[in-house]
Amino acid sequence: MPRGDLFPDIAPFETGLLPLSGGHVMYWEQVGNPRGQPVLFLHGGPGAGAGAVHRRFFDPHHWRIIIFDQRGAGRSRPLGELRDNTTPHLVGDIETLRRFLGIEQWMLFGGSWGSTLALAYAQAHPERVTGCVLRGVFLGRRQEVEWFLYGLRRVFPDAWADFAEHVPEEERGDLLNAYLRRLCHPDPALHLPAARAWSQYEGMCSTLLPSPDTVASFAQDRTALGLARIEAHYFAHDLFLPPEGLLGGMDRIAHLPAEIIQGRYDMVCPAESAFDLTAAWPRARLTVIPDAGHSALEPGVRLALVAAVERFRRRG
Repeated sequence: MPRGDLFPDIAPFETGLLPLSGGHVMYWEQVGNPRGQPVLFLHGGPGAGAGAVHRRFFDPHHWRIIIFDQRGAGRSRPLGELRDNTTPHLVGDIETLRRFLGIEQWMLFGGSWGSTLALAYAQAHPERVTGCVLRGVFLGRRQEVEWFLYGLRRVFPDAWADFAEHVPEEERGDLLNAYLRRLCHPDPALHLPAARAWSQYEGMCSTLLPSPDTVASFAQDRTALGLARIEAHYFAHDLFLPPEGLLGGMDRIAHLPAEIIQGRYDMVCPAESAFDLTAAWPRARLTVIPDAGHSALEPGVRLALVAAVERFRRRG
């Protein structure tokens, strides 16, 4: 897929490993202008990890781009670790990284689960946030998890059948726990096939048109294990969010500006959540992409994300 509408490939000017609580170690990197306006990239999943393409949404001459892999994901260690891995832990990790890098405030950029974590962090530390660019909004509500596990079969019955048929028929009434048992099993012969089945299901449903490259990237063992195991763990615990949910804390960030980018045909995180969030956020601007699904790399979505970041740049 040509991606000339993103900024050119760029290497980090600094990388590191930051020890965290519970034996976790965070991979982090800085890209772009060391004296630029700070922006924090929050990857999806939870558990998906970040990649080189995520650096390219930002003009490296202007932005000081901070990217990290969340607990158990990507290049952070140990891969797929669930102990001490909750949303409050991740919010604390972001603060640890901010203090370590000596940053006073930063803009938040996150899609899918990254939008969830951005909201959770902003509500916990509104004084540290200058604004948000969010994509494919996921609020972590029970109905959103149920949609992923069962509702998607209405649109992707073939992908859902492959997903469901990985477990015996008698366990399909509780797919989440059926998968979680397999994903947490110590034997790779059990947990890796389950991780691939879960991750490929998500990949197949993430784009408006079929994208073999997207599915292949989701199917890689390292990506699949972090994504599936951690995602199932978070789903089983209501994403470790407060009882009132994220919409219940919007008064804490009502003053912050936000750009929300949503694919009209996003099946992984349907547009209802983006509309609900916009209605609760006085300074949010919603852009609906008429010919896109969930992926940040679909042409209309990536164009809109770059444009949204540029609008924040002009705000200064």
